[in-house]
Amino acid sequence: MVPNEIQQYFGIVHLLIHFRWTWIGLFAVDDDNGERFFQTLVPMLSSNSICSAFIKRTPKWTYVADILDLFLDDLDKFPSLMESKANVFIVHGAPPSMLNLSWYLHMAVLDSNLGKVWIVTEQWDFRVSAYQKNWDIQFFQGAISFSVHSNEILGFKTFLENVNPSWGTEDGFIQDFWENAFSCSMKNYSVITGEEHKEICTGEEKLESLPGTFFEMKMTGHSYNVYNAAYAVAHALHVIHDSKSRSKVAQKNVKVLHFQPWQAHPFLKRISFNNSAGEIVHFDENGELIIDFDITNWITFPNETFNRVIVGKMNPLNKKLSIQDEKIVWHRRFNQEAPISRCNDHCHPGNTREKKEGEPFCCYVCIPCPEGKVSFYKDMDFCNDCPEDQYSAPDKTQCIPKALNYLSLEGSLGKALTCFSIVFATTTICVLRTFWKHQDTPIVKANNRNLTYTLLFSLFLCFLCSLLFIGKPTSTTCILRQTAFGIVFSLALSSVLAKTIIVVLAFVATKPGSKIRKWVGRKLGDTIVISCTSIQVCICSIWLFTSPPFPDRNLNSLREEIILECNEGSATMFCLVLCYMSFLAMVSFSVAFFARKLPDSFNEAKFITFSMLIFCSIWLSFGPMYLSTKGKYVVAVEVFSILTSSAGLLSCIFSPKCYIIVFRPELNNREQLIRKR
Repeated sequence: MVPNEIQQYFGIVHLLIHFRWTWIGLFAVDDDNGERFFQTLVPMLSSNSICSAFIKRTPKWTYVADILDLFLDDLDKFPSLMESKANVFIVHGAPPSMLNLSWYLHMAVLDSNLGKVWIVTEQWDFRVSAYQKNWDIQFFQGAISFSVHSNEILGFKTFLENVNPSWGTEDGFIQDFWENAFSCSMKNYSVITGEEHKEICTGEEKLESLPGTFFEMKMTGHSYNVYNAAYAVAHALHVIHDSKSRSKVAQKNVKVLHFQPWQAHPFLKRISFNNSAGEIVHFDENGELIIDFDITNWITFPNETFNRVIVGKMNPLNKKLSIQDEKIVWHRRFNQEAPISRCNDHCHPGNTREKKEGEPFCCYVCIPCPEGKVSFYKDMDFCNDCPEDQYSAPDKTQCIPKALNYLSLEGSLGKALTCFSIVFATTTICVLRTFWKHQDTPIVKANNRNLTYTLLFSLFLCFLCSLLFIGKPTSTTCILRQTAFGIVFSLALSSVLAKTIIVVLAFVATKPGSKIRKWVGRKLGDTIVISCTSIQVCICSIWLFTSPPFPDRNLNSLREEIILECNEGSATMFCLVLCYMSFLAMVSFSVAFFARKLPDSFNEAKFITFSMLIFCSIWLSFGPMYLSTKGKYVVAVEVFSILTSSAGLLSCIFSPKCYIIVFRPELNNREQLIRKR
């Protein structure tokens, strides 16, 4: 008739989980029952991430004289337990537990405002001994107990109201209870014991006048079990009697006159009946009573009375807990809010828990999530990585989608670079038109006008190819960007190299008897330009056929942006294109530097030297700038280098000639071609 205790333990664990209590204290009497309680409950708590702040074994209740010394020795430790950060105490509710706790709380002279949530098992009640009747029970305000479901039995309250001590004349039980309860004597004379004077019991005393802590007028779970047990035995005996009268076999096997208790077991297991409260009483296949547990909230009052309020149910079959939080009355210390019982404060979203060394797993420190990781909920044991296309918010509580970014034509930087590109391209056309218009003048003829036209045309294309780097990358622009840049710049550098070589050969050819005269001419310049440019065209063709550039999304360069860019495909081929351009630039610079002092009034080798010095300086600084920048500024650095290096060639080589052609035409004659030594 008594439910299995382990079912209550499941209910207690579910209750702790429901209120998120993870730091609790445990009390039980230091005996076999208390030890079984600890051995059963503690592993269940640990498996559900609940820790015990302490485990208190109170002395076993014997005689007051024997236990008083044990209490006094242990009393100094009790206040520290009550001041623990644990606000929830679980008590193994055997009857001695209440007595022990009452002794501790009373003798430690603790402030009753130091409230805790007491969770007790079904054996618990507020029954106290006669000398504890007037002790303060406000410590237990708001206690929660798991009790066997009970119901009011018809006529039970009337029975208690009419109980009279004269009923117990045969066994003396009621008379002894009456004397202890009302501190009176059933004798016909008053008794003086020590300093206490006991009046004669009148028999008119009423049980409802007793404090609730001493005698409860309601049907408790224990009484309800006894009531059901008596009726279960009665029903079993009735079945046995019926079977005896109907069956000779049963009459032979069941001797009613010599009936043994164990012989009722097969009949009890099959018993199922409705009691007078209208509830079904029956057993499972193991012979255990099938009954729910009531979750009871104990509300105490200053006059040592209390009220039991059922705030929930626990079904032991499916281990489901239902509870009405709003009906619970907590200890006044908690201001009617559900208490918090944790070793630490919550780790808020954006943080993760890290275990404290040497302490239970419920004790931890809160560590902010690292960059790129977030935690969405409280008390997370780890942080989650954001997807690649998202980044963590500053408070690390959410992932924010990254914005798409590229060197846009709508942006101020893109507009500025586009404007410069168009201005320089237009300037190049103007210079080319000027040279075309004055193509028969000595200064234009002096330095191979065909190479001049080729150089100007290639610089025009250089300025225009920078526009391929501006705007959203596409498959077409990605393929054309670097290949067009490499080929056009190689054409420009080849033209500069050809012009420089022709200047040198022309000077050497003027010497008497020189055989180089036959090499000087238009064919030489065309050969140099075509051959040097063809090599770069071959490199770019191999690049496009093997691993061409393609549009890509750079997710890792910047924290808050996805950079739309062109993936070069093969980094080796890209480096090979740049290396070949560097080779042409260095050769052109070396030849121009060698020829810079040749005696010629219109010797442009010195201008080429200066222009190639600027060109090489720009592209040498391009490497560190390219590697140190991120996002769309990587493309901007390359566009800037293209524009400035092309502008350097245009201005250094052609500015002096344009100045003479436009502003000093008197110097543009044959007499100026021969420099006097």
